[in-house]
Amino acid sequence: MKNSPAKKILVVDDEHDVTELLAYKFKQEGYEVQVINDPLLIMGRARQYQPDLVILDIMMPELNGLQVCRMLRADAVMKTIPIIFLTARGEAEDRVKGLEMGADDYLPKPFDTRELLLRVQSIFKRLAQPGGAPAEKIFQLGKIVIDVEKHQLTVRGQDVELTATEFRLLRLLVERKGRVQSREHLLVNVWNYEADIETRTVDTHIRRLREKLGGEADLIETVRGVGYRAVEG
Repeated sequence: MKNSPAKKILVVDDEHDVTELLAYKFKQEGYEVQVINDPLLIMGRARQYQPDLVILDIMMPELNGLQVCRMLRADAVMKTIPIIFLTARGEAEDRVKGLEMGADDYLPKPFDTRELLLRVQSIFKRLAQPGGAPAEKIFQLGKIVIDVEKHQLTVRGQDVELTATEFRLLRLLVERKGRVQSREHLLVNVWNYEADIETRTVDTHIRRLREKLGGEADLIETVRGVGYRAVEG
């Protein structure tokens, strides 16, 4: 899949063979790529490069991927850029920590580069396509207001920052308020993945979303054994 203009990907991994391989593969697919092998350099390089997506290894010396993710999400310029974690551990706890810090996806090492390419394409696809595209541009649930055109969320009159994935997840739930959305359905419609990956990804994003909704968190209801739905207060 060729991209025009080319999407910019920043690959951060202390293993040179990994960054060389990924740079080669992504360039083959028409992406623009920069690599960083020293995580201490990331903030300055990232601000200068302004990538469309960051691929970030967790296990790195001096500054690990979880710390880097926290820094990116706290930065005014970088806070909404999609992040995919690479983790050599492959343990659920590491994946959950990454998602809770605002990562959009994860892939355990050793990974298939074809699968990583599909994950990247999927993120860009969902950012480019609003989904069901109903006529409404503003959605409201209780004191939650979503302005689609401005990509803005306000809760009780206060602006709340969401990642691109969190925004899409909340929008889908509010658009379909009152209707139960299964975890599998959310994986397909928010992440654009087949529903054979871990549904814990959905649960982690819902937990993070509720934290940001504060006093309106109860409007996202858990339907035990099935999934979630947005309800009127």
